[in-house]
Amino acid sequence: MNKLAKETSPYLLQHAHNPVDWYPWGEEALMRARKEDKPILVSIGYATCHWCHVMEKESFEDHEVAAYMNEHFINIKVDREERPDLDHIYMMAVQILSGAGGWPLNCFLTPDGRPFFGGTYYPPMPAHNRPSWFQLLLHLKKTYDEKREVVESQANRITESIKSGDKRFFNDSIAANTKEAVFDETLADQLFEVLQSDFDNRDGGFGGAPKFPGTMTLDFLLAYHHYHQKEGAFQHVLFSLSKMVRGGIYDQLGGGFARYATDNAWLIPHFEKMLYDNALLTSLMSATYKVAPRPWLERAIRETLSFIKREMTNEAGGFFSALDADSEGEEGKFYIWSKAEVEEVLGEDANLFCEMYDVTVQGNWEGKNILHRNADEKQAAARYGLTVTELEESLEKCRQLLLKKRNLRVRPGLDDKILLGWNALMATAHANAWEALGDEAYRNTCLRNLDFLWDNFRTAPGILHHSYKDGYVKGLTFLDDYAFFIEALLAGFAVSNRLDLLEKASELTAEVIEKFGDSDGVQFFFTAASHTDVLLRKKEVYDAATPSGNAVMAGNLQKLGILLDRPDYTKRAFLLLATMKDSVSRFPSSFSRFARQILHFIHPPHEVAVVGPDFENTLVAIHRKYLPGLLLLGSDTGDSALPLLAGKTAAADGRTAIYVCQNYACLKPVYSLGAFEKLIE
Repeated sequence: MNKLAKETSPYLLQHAHNPVDWYPWGEEALMRARKEDKPILVSIGYATCHWCHVMEKESFEDHEVAAYMNEHFINIKVDREERPDLDHIYMMAVQILSGAGGWPLNCFLTPDGRPFFGGTYYPPMPAHNRPSWFQLLLHLKKTYDEKREVVESQANRITESIKSGDKRFFNDSIAANTKEAVFDETLADQLFEVLQSDFDNRDGGFGGAPKFPGTMTLDFLLAYHHYHQKEGAFQHVLFSLSKMVRGGIYDQLGGGFARYATDNAWLIPHFEKMLYDNALLTSLMSATYKVAPRPWLERAIRETLSFIKREMTNEAGGFFSALDADSEGEEGKFYIWSKAEVEEVLGEDANLFCEMYDVTVQGNWEGKNILHRNADEKQAAARYGLTVTELEESLEKCRQLLLKKRNLRVRPGLDDKILLGWNALMATAHANAWEALGDEAYRNTCLRNLDFLWDNFRTAPGILHHSYKDGYVKGLTFLDDYAFFIEALLAGFAVSNRLDLLEKASELTAEVIEKFGDSDGVQFFFTAASHTDVLLRKKEVYDAATPSGNAVMAGNLQKLGILLDRPDYTKRAFLLLATMKDSVSRFPSSFSRFARQILHFIHPPHEVAVVGPDFENTLVAIHRKYLPGLLLLGSDTGDSALPLLAGKTAAADGRTAIYVCQNYACLKPVYSLGAFEKLIE
C-alpha cells in the first residue's frame, strides 16, 4: 500500500494499492520534490469518474510504468472534490495548453508547483494521434533533464496566464452610485436574446452534445419570464425539463438525474449521479412547479428526493457525494436492460412498458436498453383501452417490479464523503420542494441537514471544514462552501422562521468578508488567505457544475442587507454585480447566476411581512407562489428586532395583516391572499 492508505477520500483509497508511490497533496511530497529537484505529477480525479478508473487499470496498475514514475517523478493523487482549488488551477493550465480539459487531469509541475505540461486521459498504447502514457513520461523526463530552460519558461508563461485569467472578467473601473446607471430592463432583454440564440428547440437545453442540464441558465429564464412576461423563456424551461425527465439522463425506475447526456436527445447518460446536479435540478423543478403545477414535475421532484433519502443519506442527516457510473467494471451496467429481462419480470404487462420506454430486442445502446419515455401517453392509452390515469398506474406498478429486480444487482460504488457545499445545495433543494409541494418531510429534512452541518462542520468559532467521513471532518473550506451554506441557512430560515439560522448566516457572512474578501472590498477569492499550499489565489466567477460562489454571495449579501438593515452589504452586492456586467452581457450562459442576481436589482424583490394569529398558514400560502427573490417574514405579534417586522401589527379586529414593502417603504396592509396577489401583480 502507498501513502494514500491513510486517507478518507474514496477516490484516493481506490489508488492506495497501486504500485505507483502516490502521495496525497501535502508538504511531505512537495518538500521531497524540492529536495530531489524532480518534476511533480499531479493526477486529479474523483471516485465516480469512469475514465479515471480506465487509466488506473491501464497505466497506474502497470508495474513497469509505475516503476518509471516512482523513479523519475513525485506522484501526487488529488480528489478534485476535496481540493477544488487545486483542480481549478491545474485545469486552467491544461486548458491553456490544449484548449480542453476533463478528468482524469494529469498535470506536470516544477518542484515549486508551477505547471509546465498537462493533459487528460492517455492510453496505454499510442492511439488517435495521442502518445501512450509511458511515451509521454519518457518525453517529459528527457525534456526536464535536457531542456530545463524551456520547462522553466513554459511554467512561467502558464502561471502568469492563470494569474491574469481572473482579471479579464472583472471591470473594476465601474463606479456607479445607482442601479439605473448600470442595470435596466434593456440589459435583461439583451441577456435573454443571447441565451435564446443557443436554444435547442428540438431536444431542449442548449447547444449540442455532450448535453449538460444548464440549470443556472434555465433558472435565469424562469425569473426573466416572471419579470418580463416572456412566454418563450418559460416555455423553454418547461420543454427542457420535460425532455430531461422523459430521457435516459433521468433514472426512470429509481429517480434522480445522471450528470449529463452524451447525445443531443438526453438518451445516453454518463451514468454517474452527483449530489449537486440533483439538488440544483430539484430546486429548478420546484420553482417551475410553482408556475406550472404539472403532475410529471411533481413526480420527478418526489422521485428524486426519494432517491436521495434512499441511497444518498446517512443516519445523521448528511448527504453523500455521488454514485459511480460503473458497476462490475462496466459503465451503466446497473441501469440497462435487455428486452428478455423486462419480459421475464413484467410478464403480460411487458408489451405496454416496452412500448412506453423504448425497450426493443436490438436495444438503443450497445445492444441493451436505456429506459426513456418516448411514446405519447394519450395515444398509447387509447390503443390499450385505458384512461391515462390507468396507464400511469400500470406503468408505476411495472417500475416498482423492475426496481425491486434491479436492487438485486451489484450496485455502483458510493462516494460516501459528505461535502459542506454540496450538502447545503441539497438542503436548499428540500426547502424549495417544501415550498412547492407542502410535504412536511422536506422541510424537516432541510432543517435536520442544516443542524447536522453546523454541529459537525463547525468545530469552533471561525472554523468550518470542507469534508466529513466516518465521524471525522477535514480540509479547509472554500468560498463555495460558505456561500452555499449561507444560502441554505437563509432558505431554512425562510421556511421555518428559526431566528438562529439567520444569526448563523450573518455570522458566516462576516467570516467570508474577512477570510475571502479582496482588498478592493468587492470580489471574493476562492481560497482563504490561510490556504498557503496553493500556487495562487483565484477568483472563480463563472458557473461550472455548480453556481459561482461570488454570484451566490451577491445574492446572500442582498438578502442580508435587507433582513439586517445592512446597507454596506447591499452596496457590496451591487458593486460585485456591477464589476461583472460586461462579462455577463457577453457570456450570459457562463454567468447565469450573476444574470439572475442582476434581475433582482433591476426588479427589487418583494419584502413581505405577515403579522397576526394566522401568520403561519399565510406564510405557507405565499411560499407556494413563484416570487423570485422574495423576502418573507412572519410573526404573531410583530414584536421583533428584525427591521422588516418591527412595528408591524395585526388588524384591530385580530385579522392577520400582510405588508408588502420595498426598501422598507411599505404599502398599506391587506388582510387576504387575494388582496395580496393584486398588490404584487
